[in-house]
Amino acid sequence: MKIKVDYLVCEANAVCMGLAPDVFEVDDEDNLHVLLPEPPPEMQDRVRHAVRSCPKAALSVED
Repeated sequence: MKIKVDYLVCEANAVCMGLAPDVFEVDDEDNLHVLLPEPPPEMQDRVRHAVRSCPKAALSVED
């Protein structure tokens, strides 16, 4: 699995960070950072949930 972010759409709402804080981080300047662009298998369910929960649909995953 590989995480993709459309930074032109992302508003850094931090929903993804709340659901998968080991994978996503929003800094003090409201920039999203993907800490683990290829998360290990044990995190993939949380990542998929975070991707589905993005209010702007700015995240996607590629298997």
